[in-house]
Amino acid sequence: MRKIGEVAHLLGISTHTLRYYEKEKIMIPDRDESGDRRYSDSHIQWLRFVIKLKETQMPISKIKKYASLFLEGEHTASARLSLLEDHKHYIEQQIKTLIDVDGMLERKIVAYKDFISKTEQPKHR
Repeated sequence: MRKIGEVAHLLGISTHTLRYYEKEKIMIPDRDESGDRRYSDSHIQWLRFVIKLKETQMPISKIKKYASLFLEGEHTASARLSLLEDHKHYIEQQIKTLIDVDGMLERKIVAYKDFISKTEQPKHR
């Protein structure tokens, strides 16, 4: 079991973020006899998943919905699946957009390099 500061450092997030996730019921840590938060390996695995969802632009409201469904139990598996499939589709669209933009940028870069190489005058001594 790890303390909040250790987990924040391990995951590269702030203790404020961990407290926020708890407040929003995205992740509920255990508590020791003093009431201090303690995080297990399964908490850390879940937090890594949450961080990845955030990195891929899943709104907190959907992450909260997913967490809530998970806590409700196995009967919500279809709803959780649907939520993740929707997000996967969003990511696939983003990847397609990024690939298209990357190609456009590459063509522009090549054109500028070509233009610059043709317009630079060689220096004679």
